[in-house]
Amino acid sequence: MALKIDTFTNADARGGWRPGNNFGGHSLFKALGHPKVAALGRRLIEDLKPFARLAVYDPEAQDAVDHLDAFFPVPRANLVGVFVQRIEDIGQTRLGQVTRPVTAIAAAAPDAVLITAFDAAIHKAQIARLLPAGCQVFTLDAMRLPDAWLSNRSRYLDPLNFATNFAFLRDEAAGDGLHTRVVTANYWAGYGAADPALWLCLFDGDGAVLAEWTEPLGPDASGAFHAVAIDSRAIRQRFGLADFAGSLFIHAIRIKGHDVVKYALDSFSGSGRQLSCTHDANAWPADLYAGVPAPKPGERLLLWVQNSHPMPIPAGAVGANLVGAQDIAWWDGSVPPFGTVAVDLGRLLPDAKFPDQIEIQAGRYFVRPRYEVVQAGTDGQAGRRRIAHANVERTDLKPNPDLPKLGDLIGKGYIMPLPVLPLDQWKSVTLPTPMSTAQQELPIRAVLYDADGTVAAEEYLGRLARRDSRPCDVDAWLAAGRTRLPSGYGHIEYVYDFREGGEADGWLHALGLYEQRSSGHAAETIFGAHIYNMPITYRDEPQSYTHRPPGLTTRLFLRLGEAPFDAICHLVYAASLPREVYGQPQSQTVLTLFDGRAVKIAETPLPIPHGGSRFFRASEVFAAADLQRAGRGGWIQVRDTGCRLFGFHGLQNGAESFCLDHMFGF
Repeated sequence: MALKIDTFTNADARGGWRPGNNFGGHSLFKALGHPKVAALGRRLIEDLKPFARLAVYDPEAQDAVDHLDAFFPVPRANLVGVFVQRIEDIGQTRLGQVTRPVTAIAAAAPDAVLITAFDAAIHKAQIARLLPAGCQVFTLDAMRLPDAWLSNRSRYLDPLNFATNFAFLRDEAAGDGLHTRVVTANYWAGYGAADPALWLCLFDGDGAVLAEWTEPLGPDASGAFHAVAIDSRAIRQRFGLADFAGSLFIHAIRIKGHDVVKYALDSFSGSGRQLSCTHDANAWPADLYAGVPAPKPGERLLLWVQNSHPMPIPAGAVGANLVGAQDIAWWDGSVPPFGTVAVDLGRLLPDAKFPDQIEIQAGRYFVRPRYEVVQAGTDGQAGRRRIAHANVERTDLKPNPDLPKLGDLIGKGYIMPLPVLPLDQWKSVTLPTPMSTAQQELPIRAVLYDADGTVAAEEYLGRLARRDSRPCDVDAWLAAGRTRLPSGYGHIEYVYDFREGGEADGWLHALGLYEQRSSGHAAETIFGAHIYNMPITYRDEPQSYTHRPPGLTTRLFLRLGEAPFDAICHLVYAASLPREVYGQPQSQTVLTLFDGRAVKIAETPLPIPHGGSRFFRASEVFAAADLQRAGRGGWIQVRDTGCRLFGFHGLQNGAESFCLDHMFGF
């Protein structure tokens, strides 16, 4: 059974656009489940138990009492009623009680009342005359974070007060050593935040706090985007820690303009033989995750479950099944509050094999999880491993009957682009992934583009059933003589194709799987479709990070790698409308190299053909002396004021290893 909390807000349902969070989360569950207030929540519940007659007043529209009860069970033995303010809420069941109007609270004669609201002074004043003399009043304000942390002190549940996220952090010293590094930017300075900081709390696998500290981001009147790096090796040394694998809770405090914490996470070994990169975990736990490819022979598939709440995940609450199958295999283990556990999906689903896809039953207990694929070792060496993300499977969508009718207005419409990396070095395979419970079929085609933007090949895949798993292998296309890529690389786009009918919801996703020919090292990345580069809008598309749609500009963050790693990047200029309708022959993209303190080191143009792509290494576009000046905290801004690019970043360790994932913008 799913945890009874609301975590997700659909932009359409919210009724308006808001910068930085087109798909956002509720603040209430974050406020109640924040690690800093967990002890306060438990104390509040203990304070309620001695009273003989406890009433609960739940005055607001978000059922705060159910959220509180999910994390900190409200005592039932002395409960005399649950009362509400809104007439629409009368007659509901909360805490096992039928809700009554607050005007009936006097008849219940409570000796204590819990008002399940923050900023509750006004609610307390409004019901004061209804309460008997001596009745004590408790509110959720007993669980508030320090005022000094807040961006908006007048409205506690403002999303800017709860810009939080979880990262997976691991440091193991044995053998080649396994390390992790979180990299982000102080993009809040660009919105006018004068004194932002990160409050950080590191939990071990059992949920015990290993360290907590504040990382100042520094004032910057210029609005420059300082880079921020959190390295597991430095944390280990700073706090005198042993090996750990757990959750890093990140809270951006005193911020402006953007309520989502975005980051890139690199996982690597001391030699660089093991190398992966993933991205932020999404701040809101979901019911389902999908897009996890089943293992190939000789691979072990682990799911890293990071409990995102101050209460345990009970046994039997986490499960897995093949996408399109009904039988769910439930894991019999539990996870302590804020604990982290690696679940062996191969044991849960022993018959699953690539290209099968796996769906995760998560019950809103944890944020978007990472999975780790470990290969069998050979010649005395540890097996290669790679880490990637599952993605959120939406449960709130339904087919959109308008999509088949909008072709003349939106052209290709929703596009899911994935790189085809340079063929001489990498194999590229792509795989459509059902990512909504409404998707019983996917009527799509795959289009292969050369880097110059010309169509090299396309294939109508039909109305793929939910259970179908149909990879597109670029090597196989080339070997069959169906196409060639003159530039040596390019990209694939998945788009809807209604030639034989079918239905769609706009939540089209696909997975990219890449293998380095020289080493056999692999990486994978997943993302969802958007509408790109057209001046009219449809349902908040084309999206924009900083303004109302249409989003026709780009600002992406590309972190540099430490030696021996070289940063790699693949940028795609996807376009829903043909260039003759709306576009330009090539983009006006500029790459700017900064050091960690946002001092500009160098700048260079990087034009990208309309409908095409560009692959580059940092060492190829900037001089070695400039990269050295940028230093360990250096980063590259990908900026274009005339079109929206979609980008993929990674690191390459020569012919030994690499990693790849999609970029983040701000």
